[in-house]
Amino acid sequence: MHFLSKFLYFPPVTEATVDGLLAVGGDLSVDRLLLAYSQGIFPWYDPDEPILWWAPPKRMVVHPQTYKVSKSMRNILNRKQFTVTRNTDFKGVIYNCQKVPRKDQTGTWISNEIIEAYTQLYQLGRVVSYEVWCNEELVGGLYGVDLGHVFCGESMFSLRPNASKVAFVHLIQDLKEKNYVLLDCQVHNEHLEKLGAFEISREVFMQILHKVDPD
Repeated sequence: MHFLSKFLYFPPVTEATVDGLLAVGGDLSVDRLLLAYSQGIFPWYDPDEPILWWAPPKRMVVHPQTYKVSKSMRNILNRKQFTVTRNTDFKGVIYNCQKVPRKDQTGTWISNEIIEAYTQLYQLGRVVSYEVWCNEELVGGLYGVDLGHVFCGESMFSLRPNASKVAFVHLIQDLKEKNYVLLDCQVHNEHLEKLGAFEISREVFMQILHKVDPD
């Protein structure tokens, strides 16, 4: 584990601890965040902690080009209960991701500092949001960092059953159309697994991340 100074630098991801913690400290400046994501590193920490930077030994991912939408999900989409937009209400998405209650969690890692930092990335076109609407009410969505060939999902929320799933599928469909090689979901959780995400090794993830053209 490394302690970061004001200089823009991250150690090699192979120097992370067994659970994936790579570095502590630094800041959430645009340049540092973009450097981190380009090197397979992301911030994840509680608001009362210093900034923690992670490169876990296993990565939860989706391959957009081979992803299959489940029959139950196709039925949900066919009902046309929801309308999906892109980059229409980023603030609404990230604020809901911050506030929505989550199973087995007493708080949120999305601090006001995180919101400010990712809002700057959004204004630069490096963060993308998907919004899910029902009768003109924002009921679900997600956001993430766009690297141009890999999309790094950050958080999602749902105020109605299946709303976040709809955002997830629309994101993957867009990534497939644009020939993205990977959707990075970062760390394992049961919800992502049910949506079709799976784990790969950090080594394989880094190879994909640094190879823009998979062919």
